[in-house]
Amino acid sequence: MTSGFSRLRREDLLKTACEVIAERGFGHTRTIDIARAAGVSQALLFYHFESKDRLFAQAFTYAARQHLHSLEHIEESTGTPLERLRTLLRLSSPAIPTEGWRLWIDAWSEAMRNSELEEISRRLDSRGRLVLRAIIEAGVSCGEFKCDDPDASTWRILALVDGLAIQTHAHPKVLTRRKVNTLIRTAAAAELGLSPETL
Repeated sequence: MTSGFSRLRREDLLKTACEVIAERGFGHTRTIDIARAAGVSQALLFYHFESKDRLFAQAFTYAARQHLHSLEHIEESTGTPLERLRTLLRLSSPAIPTEGWRLWIDAWSEAMRNSELEEISRRLDSRGRLVLRAIIEAGVSCGEFKCDDPDASTWRILALVDGLAIQTHAHPKVLTRRKVNTLIRTAAAAELGLSPETL
């Protein structure tokens, strides 16, 4: 009973930590900010997490786990490759600035200085690439897509998504939501021998 409550308490703290970090950034978030937002003492935070760096890494792991669950749903879907591609592009689209994207972008920056964050973000990126490449390969196999190099196409599509995410969050007035979605659909369609309207 106690361990179950403790696990739920940790989940609540991690969810709050993600929200605060997404709002303030890794560099400007203090443990006292997270404690206040969660309505707990700093002592309780450090009871569950040994240090600020450990808390941040665990918070990012928690957020990554939520995204991985979404990827698993796409992998387990019985939809066609085209249907799964549409779902993945919607899930990944940075057209609407979100807390999740703010967290990922900030974590990428911190990953250059924090080996634990680097490992987590690398694993998450790798999983996303594997899911997209598998969709492309399945689409080629059944004749829905035309693509000579699924691996290269995967890198190009996701690199565009990541780059547009940075642009829409750092310079929110430069690109409209419609333009972002059009750029992604057009690029993915060109990579896979489709017309943009199909996506």
